[in-house]
Amino acid sequence: MDVGPFRASFWNHLVGFGFLTIVLLLMGSLRYELPSEAPIYSYLGGFLGVLFVAVNSYVLPRIGTTQTVLLVISGQMISGVLMEYQPGDAISTVSQFFGVAMILLGVYLARVSHLRRDHVKQKS
Repeated sequence: MDVGPFRASFWNHLVGFGFLTIVLLLMGSLRYELPSEAPIYSYLGGFLGVLFVAVNSYVLPRIGTTQTVLLVISGQMISGVLMEYQPGDAISTVSQFFGVAMILLGVYLARVSHLRRDHVKQKS
């Protein structure tokens, strides 16, 4: 039964929320108050986590597991390089971007190889 990536993501998070709630209740550590000292942007992680799972559920059947994993890792590496950027440290930044470029080249080559392999299978 195919329910679609976004409905699957919804159920994934709903079941996860229910399970975590039960675990916290059994541990006696479930608090009912919201942490008022947390800045509002700290809740952005939950939104981004849901978006990440939903987009991965959508993309995975279309480009395959290897491509999805490589793109996720590449995105994390690019984000890490951008977050750690220090003006004046050009050599480190260039080498980090070179590493990310090599991974993206690998993603591209793996995709081209996969498409070529599918094309050869269709001819035979």
